[in-house]
Amino acid sequence: MAKARIYNPGKSAMQSGQALTDDWVLEFAPEQPKRIDPLTGWYGSADMNQQLTFRFSSEDAAVDYARRQGWDYEVEPRRQVPPIRPKSYSDNFRAGRRENWTH
Repeated sequence: MAKARIYNPGKSAMQSGQALTDDWVLEFAPEQPKRIDPLTGWYGSADMNQQLTFRFSSEDAAVDYARRQGWDYEVEPRRQVPPIRPKSYSDNFRAGRRENWTH
């Protein structure tokens, strides 16, 4: 069986909030490369483990599950999330704001 990868996913490019960024994901590394189907030209693989994605509420839960299943796993460290600094929309138009200066 392939090695499992446990990581904390970042937000997508289409996401502005922090929803679903606290979950931990367990996925498998590909065992074989993808190949092109000669009839359709689409990429495919016979590796069924690539279709499995498990979501957990904590890193410990993901690690415990992988151990119980007897899977080899690798845990990636939690990514650093920059702090959100709330600001008012009206601050964009504040007098004396450096970005409003014309040169």
